[in-house]
Amino acid sequence: MDFDVYCDESHPDLLISQSSKARYMVIGSIWLKTEKRTVFKTEIKQIKNKHMVGGELKWGKVSYSRLKFYEEFLTWFLNKNHDLRFRAIVIDRKQVNLLHYHNNDQELGFYKFYYQVLHHWISDFNCYHVFCDFKVNRQKDRLQTLKKCLDNTNLSASVANVQAVRAQESVLIQMADFLTGLVSAKYNQSCLQNSPKGELIQKCEQLLGKSIGATGPSEPKFNVFEINLKGGWR
Repeated sequence: MDFDVYCDESHPDLLISQSSKARYMVIGSIWLKTEKRTVFKTEIKQIKNKHMVGGELKWGKVSYSRLKFYEEFLTWFLNKNHDLRFRAIVIDRKQVNLLHYHNNDQELGFYKFYYQVLHHWISDFNCYHVFCDFKVNRQKDRLQTLKKCLDNTNLSASVANVQAVRAQESVLIQMADFLTGLVSAKYNQSCLQNSPKGELIQKCEQLLGKSIGATGPSEPKFNVFEINLKGGWR
């Protein structure tokens, strides 16, 4: 069976930035059957038209004027059950040792964490098409290397492609941006409870029936992998 995966990240420069107030970097991904792609894109467009919302669907564009739209969009996503899934990895920058584990290379470390987002949800005998939000890399072959690593560790599955797509060209990348931003805002405590973003976090937690935080590895719908880089007992 063929699956699409759409990825985006929040605070990708945290591994080298000393000025950011944020502590957690988040890489998020949307997973769906390829055959469902057109249906989901059409339904998102219908919700946007209903609320007369133009432009991109992004966490950074959440405002009171668009709050009802984002509330309905969030409800729509969670009502799709396991046909539409979200998985994120949360990285505490205070635990990252770039020098020891990543050759003091922030970009290399970033893509190692990207690998962790994808690898654990790839199942045998399926084919995966991975779309990452476009970003400028110092080394041009980062995505090809990521694909090669996924291929080498998932011998009974096929990773057909890992390619960059600009967010404005893909509403499903935008969806990954929105949910990744929501998780990042929760972890980094970057918005007030009575702000539109704070209200969306509360809405999401109400619909999930629990606080946004680390989940077990088998959580299929809204999976948050809070990676532990300190060692110790599992």
